[in-house]
Order: sequence, then C-alpha cells, then structure tokens
Amino acid sequence: MSETAVDQNPLKDMDDLDALRIEAVIATDEKHVYRDYEAEARSTVREFYRLNHTYQTLDFVRAKEQEFKPGAHGEMGIWEAMEFLNNLVDDSDPDTDLSQIDHLLQTSEAIRANGLPRWFQLTGLIHDLGKILCLLGEPQWSVVGDTFPVGCAYSDKIVYSEFFTANPDYQVPEYQTSCGIYEEGCGLDKVHLSWGHDEYMYNVCKPYLPESGLYMIRFHSFYPAHTGGAYGQLFNDHDREMFKWVKAFNPFDLYSKTAVKPDAAELRPYYEDLISEYFPAKIAW
Repeated sequence: MSETAVDQNPLKDMDDLDALRIEAVIATDEKHVYRDYEAEARSTVREFYRLNHTYQTLDFVRAKEQEFKPGAHGEMGIWEAMEFLNNLVDDSDPDTDLSQIDHLLQTSEAIRANGLPRWFQLTGLIHDLGKILCLLGEPQWSVVGDTFPVGCAYSDKIVYSEFFTANPDYQVPEYQTSCGIYEEGCGLDKVHLSWGHDEYMYNVCKPYLPESGLYMIRFHSFYPAHTGGAYGQLFNDHDREMFKWVKAFNPFDLYSKTAVKPDAAELRPYYEDLISEYFPAKIAW
C-alpha cells in the first residue's frame, strides 16, 4: 500500500508526539530498571554484545544487505511469521525472557489502548518480525541488539562500546573519524547500520507501510541515536523530522514488557483483520 493510501499524519501535529502519555495503559513498575546491562540475571547479554561488536564490520554488513534482499527466502504470511518466530528468546534483551509473539502483542496492544492509528498498531505488531533471520540460520549477534553505524567512529553511547577494540574496523583510520566514509548531513538512507532484524524487516515492508512506520521499524534499535543523541552529524533535516515517530514508538516497545502474557488466541482475529488491510496473504521474505 502506498503512502498516499494511509493516514500520513493522523496525530495532526507531530510536535504532539512528545506529549504522548502512556503511563495509564502500560504497567511500569517504578522499581524496575529497564535496559539494565549490568544486571547479572541474563548472563548471555554481555557475551552477545561482545560477539556483535567484534564481528559487525562494514564488509560484513554490505554482504548481508545483498544476501537477504526480500524474496531470497520464500514467501510467508505475517501471522505465520509470528508463529514461526515464537520459540525465539532474544539473548540481547535484559528486560524479558517472554516469547517474541508475547512481546509483539504487548507492544501493539499498548499502542491500541492509546487510541493510536491502525497502521501504528500494525507497526508495533510486526516491528521485530525480522528476527526470523535467527530461524534461517543466522547467529543472534547478527540479528538482534542495538544498532549503530559502521564505517565511522563508534560512539560511547553504544552499549558495551569497549568491545569494539576487537573489531577489525577499529584499526582502519578512515572508519574512525566522526563521519568516516560518509558526508556530514548525508542522511541515514546513505548510512550502513550494523546488520540486523531492523534493516531486514524495513526492506520487507517497504511496499506496504507509510514512511513513518518504516522509520519506526528501521531505527527502533538505533538507541545510540534516538535515546543517546549520537550520530546527529549524519542526519539530514528529513531524518530529524521523521525521528519524532521513532521516539514516539520507543516507549511502547520498551515499557510494554511485562510478565503478563497476552491471550494470542483471543487477539488473533483483530490482528489478522488489521494485517489484511495492509498486507497480502503472503509476502516475500
């Protein structure tokens, strides 16, 4: 579906996105600390980022961009992909060990409870579906976790940034300047981010979602930028405007993680109807 066929700016004033109030519908425990990477409960998290930061090189990313172009791995429906993904537990996530379908439904239900547009709800439902890469044989360090640009200097806003000293690109002077191989203000469409489910799902969804939803999917794991404020030198004006949508989406992704499992069977008819508004029965993966 084209951008013109869906609500392009249903909230009327994008500045109002900063004022979204989600506290009433998302169960946030004031004692719970999210994204606590020093916690010992999930020992896999630190090892995950050691591998991720060691092996996510510019050459690796470019190769994966070519290998996983949509259509190279068959066709599948959206709900079918959700069920396919359901056995995966994300080793990079320190906040939850629920299944992926639980997280997707928690996110979309929080968005729905706020009365936000149906395309926004759908984006919440599918934003992590690119993690099926793990079930196609890819190691988790090349699929999940926070994303960051490759081909330029690593920001200290990246979680566990100390592990980049083992990355071969760390020894390439051209890659270790502020802009590296890029021009200042070039725009994120010209920047290679570390390979993962965000970029993959963005490409899968290009024909179907509005640009605002595509930005949410492509950059929802780009925490160094949307939360840490890093890499502004690579943004153009359009990126800065569209990142208001990314920032609006982030709280629903993060703070909807609770121990209460949604009832997938009960919710399925609603979301299958929503999926059918934007996607055909099968799409290319």
